[in-house]
Amino acid sequence: MKINATHINLYHVCHRELWLHANEIRMEHTSDLVYEGKQLHENAYPQRAEKYTELAFDGIQIDFYDSVNKVVHEIKKSNKLEQAHIAQVKYYIYVLERNGIYGVSGILEYPKLRQTEQVLLTNEDRLLIPVWENEIEKIVESENCPILIKKVICKTCSYFDFCFVEE
Repeated sequence: MKINATHINLYHVCHRELWLHANEIRMEHTSDLVYEGKQLHENAYPQRAEKYTELAFDGIQIDFYDSVNKVVHEIKKSNKLEQAHIAQVKYYIYVLERNGIYGVSGILEYPKLRQTEQVLLTNEDRLLIPVWENEIEKIVESENCPILIKKVICKTCSYFDFCFVEE
């Protein structure tokens, strides 16, 4: 299984959503919030396409990469899942390092909030990320979908109807 940055993000949000997504059970196409996020990505920084590139390789797809300053830019609609967003950006940096690109930092951008957050990869992160990858593989390769754990964020999840069909 090829782990990607979405898996890393979902691992930090919901193991059930991770399992469903990785096993090709997708609900994102029905979500207005997912659509809003895509629109934000496309429209928040229209000048970016001239200066930076979208970078996709080895399981990652970086919104904008400034190759001159070695900065990963990741745009998010809300900071409600900030720890998952930080983990995703750290994974981008980790994969870049794994491919010989060192000295990279990241910036999480929340245009609607007019906030940014710098993200750096630490030595502790370099030890933790393989643990995340191992745990993700175990979750995804399990024959059973993880049990439902009700969280506040469930109400806005694109899998809400799937998870709460019996309630």
